[in-house]
Amino acid sequence: MKHLKAPTGLAQLPTIPFKNKSLKINDSLAIASSEHTFHSTGSMYLEEHMLLFVLDGVNTLTHGRKIYVVRKNEMILLRKATIWQYDKEGNNKNNNVYDSMMFFLKDEFLKDFVKMANIKIAQINEPVTTIIKPIGEYLLAYINSLKPYFKNTESIDSGLLRLKTMELLYDLALTDDNLLQQILQLKQPPKTDITSVMEQNYMNHLSLSEFAYLSGRSLSSFKRDFMSVYNAPPSLWIRNRRLEKGKELLISTSLSITDICHLAGFENATHFSRIFKEKYGYSPSKRK
Repeated sequence: MKHLKAPTGLAQLPTIPFKNKSLKINDSLAIASSEHTFHSTGSMYLEEHMLLFVLDGVNTLTHGRKIYVVRKNEMILLRKATIWQYDKEGNNKNNNVYDSMMFFLKDEFLKDFVKMANIKIAQINEPVTTIIKPIGEYLLAYINSLKPYFKNTESIDSGLLRLKTMELLYDLALTDDNLLQQILQLKQPPKTDITSVMEQNYMNHLSLSEFAYLSGRSLSSFKRDFMSVYNAPPSLWIRNRRLEKGKELLISTSLSITDICHLAGFENATHFSRIFKEKYGYSPSKRK
């Protein structure tokens, strides 16, 4: 899970120490626990499918134009290679505590589980939809059984964590077979309109491979289809689109050059200023 730069202007409350621990299998993130008593906002890019359980408080998740409000004792499945904005708030009836647990479901775990449990994957023609569901009694008991593991994360054996991940999938099979089938379907996203993918994500720091995945294509297919749509290579189009966004922000806002640079998708203000001048003939510091 990559954390992206939070957009300028989002309110951040004073930082207070919080518990944010993770358990790894062979150096790969498997399970994460987040517990704190302050308002937290930001963005994240998911490198694996993630099953989020909110145990206390509220997490408002935004993906494109869709908003999902996940409350206490609710869960949501998020597909990998997607970008989400999160807004986590504590429960004011419980000392403003926000508590959640996240499971990162690698494709290899899903394949192992299908073999081990001898499960037949149902044929689903419709794309997997994002739905908020209640956490059942079995799953809640399972999650609570993991709490002691976070007291000393270094001593937990990877083999044991793999078994605990399998246990999660078995519990899902017992309590919500439909959700389990959705998880097993998440191998490759359906082919998506390239223009929609690019307009929604060009300001995010993604590689071309990640853009290709978001569009449901291999990298070579993505480059070929992109060229047929835009008549330009992806890297050039992304740079020009970010420059257009930067110019728009220069005209319509009073933000600093550094803030505009980051909002438009650039990481370095000096580089942004140089290529902006090359394209438009004047420095962004000389607003028109």
